[in-house]
Amino acid sequence: MTASPDPSPGTPIDARKESLIEYPSQFPIKVMGAKADGFVHAVTLIAEQFDPNFDASTIELRNSKAGNYLGVTITVTATSREQLDALYMALSAHPMVKVVL
Repeated sequence: MTASPDPSPGTPIDARKESLIEYPSQFPIKVMGAKADGFVHAVTLIAEQFDPNFDASTIELRNSKAGNYLGVTITVTATSREQLDALYMALSAHPMVKVVL
């Protein structure tokens, strides 16, 4: 088996082919939003759309210092870059979500 040659200096690298994530893998995502009824449920429903085997019992919650915001960490089974990108977009588009990390 031979190694692929390194790209020449100045040659753009296709980011879709370069990934530090091995698929499938467990991938944590932090979602922050106002502490409001239905926030955790909304995040859970979105996670389940992209990971049919999502286990809601693994969700971690963390209140902000003042208690106005809630951090929700979900761990999904990442199967591709496209799946993760779509999941991030869906979470970011939800009106209750302020930040996705």
